[in-house]
Amino acid sequence: QVQLLESGGGLVQAGGSLRLSCAASGDSISLSGITAMGWYRQAPGEQRELVSTITTGGNRKYADSVKGRFTISRDNAKNTVYLQMNNLKFEDTAVYYCTAISDSWTEYWGQGTQVTVSS
Repeated sequence: QVQLLESGGGLVQAGGSLRLSCAASGDSISLSGITAMGWYRQAPGEQRELVSTITTGGNRKYADSVKGRFTISRDNAKNTVYLQMNNLKFEDTAVYYCTAISDSWTEYWGQGTQVTVSS
């Protein structure tokens, strides 16, 4: 099993920045099987949506709404993924969830961290 622990959320003014972190822990076999990690978000009354993902090999994917403002990175040795969020907008307000996918297509989810952007 894999556990994901997010940190770094909070309240920020529009135009500001936040950095989210997500550390994966668990047994070595499960951790070594993780192929991709990433972030989703869910705003009140909305469906959960993809924000960004990164594979073990470094391939990145971004939602169009965050391209040019958010940057995802990963420290494979620490089993940690980061999301640097710059030029935050009011519409970025949401609960951000960390996710990890294994080579057996098992999905793991964190508890979520709140990001609130004041306009």
